[in-house]
Amino acid sequence: MATVKVLITLKPGVLDAPGQAIRQGLRALGYEVEEVRVGKYLEIVVPERAAGEAVANAASAEADEMCARFLANPLIETWQIAALPGGVGSEPPS
Repeated sequence: MATVKVLITLKPGVLDAPGQAIRQGLRALGYEVEEVRVGKYLEIVVPERAAGEAVANAASAEADEMCARFLANPLIETWQIAALPGGVGSEPPS
């Protein structure tokens, strides 16, 4: 199994109402916060169809397609992908 970690965020310039609400709440509690942006974090476990680095590349390409077609709105969101061998919660090897 390979784990694909996906971070989806709003593009710069797109109004982030939840981020603004969190920023106001943090400021009300006395924290000095310049900006807060809210996003989505997903861990997707996919079967390994190849070996080694090819797994990570194939999983990343598949996750990119998932984001473009379903997980994100390409008009207002961007995404970053990291593919790791192993199951959910796996850390990159040292």
